[in-house]
Amino acid sequence: MPLKKYKPYTPSRRFMTVIDYSQYITKEEPEKSLTIRLKSTGGRNNLGRVTARFRGGGNKKLYRIIDFKRNKFDIVGTIESIEYDPYRSAFISLVRYEDGEKRYIIAPEGIKVGDKVISYSLEKLENNQVEPEIKIGNSLPLRYIPEGVPIHNIELIPGRGGQLVRAAGTQALILSKEGNYAFVQLPSGEVRKINLKCRATIGQVSNVDWENITWGKAGRMRWMGIRPHVRGMAMNPVDHPQGGGEGRGKGRIPRGPSGVLSKGGKTRNPRKTSSKFIVKRRK
Repeated sequence: MPLKKYKPYTPSRRFMTVIDYSQYITKEEPEKSLTIRLKSTGGRNNLGRVTARFRGGGNKKLYRIIDFKRNKFDIVGTIESIEYDPYRSAFISLVRYEDGEKRYIIAPEGIKVGDKVISYSLEKLENNQVEPEIKIGNSLPLRYIPEGVPIHNIELIPGRGGQLVRAAGTQALILSKEGNYAFVQLPSGEVRKINLKCRATIGQVSNVDWENITWGKAGRMRWMGIRPHVRGMAMNPVDHPQGGGEGRGKGRIPRGPSGVLSKGGKTRNPRKTSSKFIVKRRK
């Protein structure tokens, strides 16, 4: 997907790039029945205290309800449009099923308007009532996906819905299968055991050029609701463990505002149940 550059008529325009949506997007307005308005929190919890720093402002936007579960089983759907989603980096596709229902799914790279997609049920696959087609956009359990096929929107618990590999341009690979688990290599390089009953969608996530965007100016971040990220060293001692000092003091160990080590310090709970499913860590 091509990136669009502008003539440098201002300093910030000189390096700014945007994705040429006209090459991919086929519909501008979202499906009204599949949108809701979310309340902007500004990074604050129910007590009004900031729990996620440097968030706030940004353009108003509607949330599109995405079908991460893909539980419309054994009914063929047709891709009606490919749309922009302000809440995620990937594009989304509007699918109309044969019974008339419409749902949004994450758009895989290479899918086009008019393409057919289907989500195969585990029961019919186990009883050999259907022969699964390994095609971009189809959803099926990991047991029936061949090794080496790119996948995305992967479940961690059967039936919960896809939680892994949903960002623009990402894909995972099934390295092998053993017993009730598949060994899946994630985009970070981590290799993880995932139950073979968990579902995944065939293909790479759309909008591959997302990682090549040059934002160009701070204001563009503000449009997205991202406020300036202030260094701990630039703060006062009361606000941050690295704050204060005469001049620029670099003698302290890098850590977050709550004192948690930020560079190389292990923060993951060793008793976390899901740790036993990680075969190879990303580091």
